[in-house]
Amino acid sequence: MPSIESSGTARIAVDAMGGDYGPRIMVPAAVKAAREGVGIALVGDESIINDELAKLDVTGLDVTVIPASQIVEMNDKPADALRRKKDSSIQVACRYVKSGEADGVVSAGNSGATVACGMFVLGRIKGVMRPALAGIMPTEKDPVVLIDVGANVDSKPLHLFQFGLMADVFARCVLGMKRPGVGLLSIGEEEGKGNAMVREAYDLLRDSQLRFIGNVEGRDIFTGDVDVVVCDGFVGNVALKLSEGLAQSMGRILKEELKSSWLSKLGTLLSLRAFKRFKKVVDYAEYGGAPLLGLKGIVVVCHGKSNELAIINAIRMASTSVRNKMHEHLAEGLAAHKGRTGTTESTSQTAA
Repeated sequence: MPSIESSGTARIAVDAMGGDYGPRIMVPAAVKAAREGVGIALVGDESIINDELAKLDVTGLDVTVIPASQIVEMNDKPADALRRKKDSSIQVACRYVKSGEADGVVSAGNSGATVACGMFVLGRIKGVMRPALAGIMPTEKDPVVLIDVGANVDSKPLHLFQFGLMADVFARCVLGMKRPGVGLLSIGEEEGKGNAMVREAYDLLRDSQLRFIGNVEGRDIFTGDVDVVVCDGFVGNVALKLSEGLAQSMGRILKEELKSSWLSKLGTLLSLRAFKRFKKVVDYAEYGGAPLLGLKGIVVVCHGKSNELAIINAIRMASTSVRNKMHEHLAEGLAAHKGRTGTTESTSQTAA
């Protein structure tokens, strides 16, 4: 596998109109990222973006505004958004990357439309059959990369194999893992477990240059003993949202229990620092967003309810991916396994 070297600076196109909070969150977050040395292109309604910028000190910062007259709503279908809203903020942001005027895109808007724009505006790296969303999840140790978490609702064994290749490069380029352990999500640890797709993907991963550790079960995701977990997008999306829901529910249950008596309240005060650390570990904002791997450019898809911290971290992730030439290393990784990756395809079904 190639060594990873960081170089240069990055310019990130931010979909300022995306997400539940739009420019009110996206603009201040982007400006804070610009203060860290990242070039920022805010894409969307000029007047609204400029109104938000007027509230901030942008002196000396590399921040520009790129006009876009349309917004992809959360209930818009990806195909309709592509055809009917060609001047949407997410399409314009992707075209800005395709033209070479920016290196990556960050959006908290309609995830299906973001995936579709990345696919059809930026295009895939040669050899990539299906781009995949890589979710980053907390564990008892270091974060784990779960791939795919929603870009493809049905997959083939070769797709899963490529997901593992791409996640391995991401884990090394962006998360700093030297040799990630890659596991295949199945219903049992033993070889031969799972459906036909999983069993065939097992053979491909086992015979690759990856550090393949075999099958892993759902309960293994959060132990921290595996760095990358490979699955199809339907299963991955369910696992991701189940995990988010469980963390939120457990937080609410714990909060109510801690308020149930004066003794519990006293214990809460004594353990406040530990609770704050726990909240930080399970907070999706700490990981920014899910990169869409396999495209000719960097695309990071954020949660619709992303706060400033989440957007800043997403921009940092995009910037790190650019500086460490992640998509170039993806191409190298695919080339190293030439003959196993099959032929390219032109379709992708979005679940997220």
